[in-house]
Amino acid sequence: MTIAVTAATGQLGGLVLAELLTTERADSLVAIVRDPDRAQHLREQDIEVRAGHYDDKAGYVTALAGVDELLLVSGLDFGQRVQQHTNVIEAASQAGVSLVAYTSAPHADTSALPIAAEHKATEKVITDSGIPYVILRNNWYTEMFAPAINLTRRTGAVWSNAPTGRIASASRIDYAAAAAKVLAADGHQGHVYELTGDYAWNYDELAATLADLLGQPVTHHTVTPAEHTQVLTDA
Repeated sequence: MTIAVTAATGQLGGLVLAELLTTERADSLVAIVRDPDRAQHLREQDIEVRAGHYDDKAGYVTALAGVDELLLVSGLDFGQRVQQHTNVIEAASQAGVSLVAYTSAPHADTSALPIAAEHKATEKVITDSGIPYVILRNNWYTEMFAPAINLTRRTGAVWSNAPTGRIASASRIDYAAAAAKVLAADGHQGHVYELTGDYAWNYDELAATLADLLGQPVTHHTVTPAEHTQVLTDA
């Protein structure tokens, strides 16, 4: 069985390949990347590297030749992602891929978050394609909150527009491990997995944790969405 991972030089795709290497032979893995020149480290691990761009469906048909299972890591070109993902899914169908796993957003089918709409649309393209699928609805990545640490170190504060909201984040390596297991094992076809961390924290707890890590007092300030954007802009 040949398993391909898109965006393989990205933060999530690279971790998925590393997880797959713990159970699968390197010569059964294919890394699909925009820029093959950035993937020498994958070649050195005997992983086959192929070029593929989400805008180029014909190129993806070639990139997916002989691939049995595909992990489609969602793209970052907001506003263009549905068409880009559709290109890859149609290419997978033409190439005879037998399973597509897709990294979606939490509760993409019902969420009011602006980012969810493109994921919901992509999920529909996948389910309508007739290709067996697995949907991996990844919650927030804990690493997304790391850039705020320097701001907190300077200001002694954490800002949010979610006074009581909780976030069940997890690290990218946890989501990568889940994706690798789905690709390497049978029995996941047709499943939609809501993947989260095992604890939902709030911003008061984040402030307390940062206070411990930084060795200084840290307070949590609740602001409006517009004020929150201004805080980040000023930072």
